[in-house]
Formats: sequence, C-alpha cells, structure tokens
Amino acid sequence: MSLVLPSEIVVNEVLPVVRPMLARELADAGLTQQTIANNLGVTQAAVSSYLNSKPDRSGPIAGDPRTQATIERIATGLADEQMDGYDALAELMDLIATFEDRGPICELHEEAMPSLRGLSCDLCVRGIDSTLATERETLANVRRAARLLATADGITEAIPNVGTNIGMALPGAADITDVAAVPGRIYSMRGRVEVPSDPEFGASSNVSTMILAAQAVDETTAGALNLVTSDALLAAAQEHGIEPLRFDADYEDRDERLRERFQSRDSVPRVVYHEGAFGIEPITYVLGETAVDATELAVSIAETMSDPTNSSSHRQ
Repeated sequence: MSLVLPSEIVVNEVLPVVRPMLARELADAGLTQQTIANNLGVTQAAVSSYLNSKPDRSGPIAGDPRTQATIERIATGLADEQMDGYDALAELMDLIATFEDRGPICELHEEAMPSLRGLSCDLCVRGIDSTLATERETLANVRRAARLLATADGITEAIPNVGTNIGMALPGAADITDVAAVPGRIYSMRGRVEVPSDPEFGASSNVSTMILAAQAVDETTAGALNLVTSDALLAAAQEHGIEPLRFDADYEDRDERLRERFQSRDSVPRVVYHEGAFGIEPITYVLGETAVDATELAVSIAETMSDPTNSSSHRQ
C-alpha cells in the first residue's frame, strides 16, 4: 500500500489549480504580471504561463464553487489593498481546511490511496487541539472585525480621541489574558481608520473588562468595541430598538459595578455607555456575540447617525 500524506494532495493537486486561478483574477483586476508574481511567490514567467494557459474548471478543486468564491475574495482584497499576504493565506487555509473535512481533498486522497475508501476517513480533522482551534478562531474573528471597521463608511466620526479597540473573549474567559484585542488601539487618522497590528490575547484592559463583566451575566456575549458617546449615537441605538445602559465612568471596581448594572436589568444590553469624568472621555461600548457581530452593529449605528435624513444625526 502506498502512503500518501494529505499535505501532498494540497501541494500536488490544490496549489497548481489555485495559483493560476488567482493569477487570472488578479490580472483581470488590473495588476501587472510582476505584482501578481510578488503576491503569489512565483516568477513573472510562471505568471505569464498561467495567463496564457487554458483554464480547466472541471476538476474537484477548480469546479467547486467554494474555490472560485475564495479566489475572487482574495483577489479583490489584494487588488484593493484591503488584504495583506497573511489575510490571503488565512482565506486559502480556511478553504483547504474545509476541503480536508470530507471534501474534495478527501476525494483526491482516496484516489491516491484506494485503501482509504469506505473507511469514513477523518485523518485531517481528527485529533486537532480544540483549545488552540478556538483561540485561532477568536483571533481570526477580531481580525475580520478590525477589517470591517477599517473599511466602513462614516465610522471615523465615532472613533474616540483616545482610540478604539475591538475584543472577543474565549468561552469561559477568566481574565483579560482570555480576551483577544488589538495592541496599541485603533485610531482615526486623516479620515481613515488605522489598525496598528494583529490581535493578541491580553492586549486591552478596558474592552476586556466590559466583555468579562458581560459574560458573567450572559455567557453568549463575547465581543465588544468602544465608540465615543454622543446624543446622536445613543439616539441611533434607540432607533435600532436598543435601550442603552448608563454606568459611571470611574475606573475603581469597574468590573464589579458593571456586573451589578447588568444584573439590575437582568440582561446585557447591546449598547452601554458613560458620560465621562475629569480626564476621562465619554465612551460607549457596543456588544455582540462575537467581535464581528459587535462591529457590524456599531457600523450600522454609525450609518444611522450619518444619514442626513435621519433626525438622530442632528442630535449632537
């Protein structure tokens, strides 16, 4: 019996299909062959060969609609500079992981190793450390949320002077080391949202405190980000059917006092705010089940604020 590793299938059957597909999408987006080569880590001659060859979309990898969707997403992200190499690799790894879980890669693996047929093989997904997988998923969720915030229209007006942050806690989080956030905070600079670095665990105290207090009352609330408090923002939240909850700005025993405020309402609202204090900027926190959920709600609230036909946009 020949032994063929799943990774060999990826190298020999997946990458030779994906690279030409991605090269064509990037060329259609207007990138030069040399730029495409730099993105793919191949030579310009290889890119020329990809572009001059006839595409085959009939195989189990190229013919799968998930492949084309991923390629288009990566190409758009790279062409618009909304993705870097890490983001593109993460998208491709997600696709491969999907295909390794009883997908096209399994089909190709069984062709290479007929003895696997009928065994319901799960070599690629069995034995994965669930804790590490959850941590990776949490970091990825914060990365997606930060990307969403950075590309949202009208959000810069809601970024506090002290900056914002986005966080997401692991299930059963005990302290801030169990909460992923962006080190150094996210700032609005020259009309753009600047995300300084990739998320890490233990990177934010304030957002983590809010999430941990919320999780103590509602374990499904794991994500949050902070915006500047304004009458327009609070009114926009109310138009989304949310009654914001006010708390004191002081930092002393904030975690305990937040839990008491949540318990007094018997729930965790999606918008929580304070009106500031001496040396403390007024801040509003938007919460959600994940970092992406919280950010999507924050972006929607900001859009309501910036809508000139909306009465809440005039209540500053």
